[in-house]
Amino acid sequence: MKDPLIRRTPRRAALLLVAAAAAVLPANAAGAAAGGPAATGETVKVTVKAAPVDLTDPKKKEIAMELVSSAENSSLDWKAQYKYIEDIDDGRGYTAGIIGFCSGTGDMLDLLELYTARKPGNVLARYLPALRKVNGTDSHQGLDPNFPKDWRAAAADPVFQQAQNDERDRVYFNPAVAQAKADGLRALGQFVYYDAIVMHGPGTDPVSFGGIRKTAMKKAKTPAQGGDEVAYLNAFLDARKAAMKTEEAHSDTSRVDTAQRVFLKNGNLDLDPPLRWKVYGDSYQILS
Repeated sequence: MKDPLIRRTPRRAALLLVAAAAAVLPANAAGAAAGGPAATGETVKVTVKAAPVDLTDPKKKEIAMELVSSAENSSLDWKAQYKYIEDIDDGRGYTAGIIGFCSGTGDMLDLLELYTARKPGNVLARYLPALRKVNGTDSHQGLDPNFPKDWRAAAADPVFQQAQNDERDRVYFNPAVAQAKADGLRALGQFVYYDAIVMHGPGTDPVSFGGIRKTAMKKAKTPAQGGDEVAYLNAFLDARKAAMKTEEAHSDTSRVDTAQRVFLKNGNLDLDPPLRWKVYGDSYQILS
């Protein structure tokens, strides 16, 4: 369970409140002249609702990381996953790190190239030739038996941790959020895109993120096209489920059914806490 956080009023909201208060002053003066509320000492209250923030807001991004970690690692502690590594028998070789970088899909190779550029001679640099050879396969050739042990050792290095953060953002988070914002989606929709691109990759084939989005757009217009946001997100989640069911390793669709769809049914398009959901039958919550 996530510890409650103390939230402060966003600076933009504070500025809006100041502006609103200034706008009330002339009204009070006019009221005094006419014997209105100001003349009788009544307080005129103005309620200003803060503008919604997107997934790049630090608190929203933290929520996104915890939601993904609940599905990928059965834990909200996503920072504990820098050291995670195993072969989950999905045909992608080793899966590791905070976002599930895979030895068979190229993103793990990109990560280790970045890490080595920043810190030559690191404990994982020796595996770069093997990663280039196994890319596109599920082979462990040249990686076993010590690659998992060395990965876990490297995970204690802040340079490696930052490299994981940066590659996650470059390959997955930033493109997903940018596309969602272009499609007119708020924080929930941005997260829906992010979770999809994490699992399915940023490609354009029918079961990659681009293909899932294309399928959804055949069923419903995006808000940017004048469509209804809820209707479009339902269409996207339908397409996402269909893509998941094409792979045995992803056939459990609870991260859609009992998490994202729950937020959508509740009308929580800004992904505001409190959030309660289930993944693979386990319950989670973010209270603030």
